[in-house]
Amino acid sequence: MIHRTALIDPTAELGAEVSVGPYCVIGPKVTVGDRCTIAGHSVIERNTRVADGVKIGYGTVIGNDPQDLKYKGEETWVEIGSGTIIREYCTVNRGSTATGRTTIGQRCFIMTYVHIAHDCVIGNDVIMANSVQMAGHVTVFDRAIISGLVPIHQFVRIGTYAFVGGGSRVNQDVPPYTKAAGNPVHLYGLNSVGLQRAAFSPDVKLALKCAYRLVFNSDLTVSQGVARARVELPEVVEVETFLQFIEESQRGVMV
Repeated sequence: MIHRTALIDPTAELGAEVSVGPYCVIGPKVTVGDRCTIAGHSVIERNTRVADGVKIGYGTVIGNDPQDLKYKGEETWVEIGSGTIIREYCTVNRGSTATGRTTIGQRCFIMTYVHIAHDCVIGNDVIMANSVQMAGHVTVFDRAIISGLVPIHQFVRIGTYAFVGGGSRVNQDVPPYTKAAGNPVHLYGLNSVGLQRAAFSPDVKLALKCAYRLVFNSDLTVSQGVARARVELPEVVEVETFLQFIEESQRGVMV
């Protein structure tokens, strides 16, 4: 299942039932798990751990050097979780010395031409449409969806179950469970479609709606809204996730 034109470094380790297409290059210190598919002309340059059942599309380049002027050749890594699909012509850079690794979780769907820069952390079940361009140190939490042609500023966080509309320029944090779109980008309420599809209970959705109104649609400042929500709303895990994300923001949250 390895094409005769593929070049595989002697230090690379390939699991069972791995398919490697024509003209692929798999470099040193690469580990590929069982039942992975690596399409033709792909490059896994070095220092990359690929878990079981990952599919890598035609012409994709993974594990190349971070695009960071501070990088001086230190050993850093890329890690890709099981069941993730990375489509054609994507690029995933290794981490810098700041964290040592770039991480993509399990069961993600990364569409064509996506760039994932050094030290990014992508959670589980994340979907990124075509041509999402991520700067370094971006964090995307579980089950977020990012539409096509979205540039994301370095150190930005996108919360769990958040939705980012196509063509949006994301330069601040997107809170969990919310919907953001536009250029300049703004919040447009909760990601109600995502919450419905994920079968959140009516009580949880109502609590999140009340928390969103206090924080973003009231006469209060963001910090005052967070404090008021903690006093007035019932203790709900999702509400606490929403409020804690906002409190921990370093770049500020969009409104």
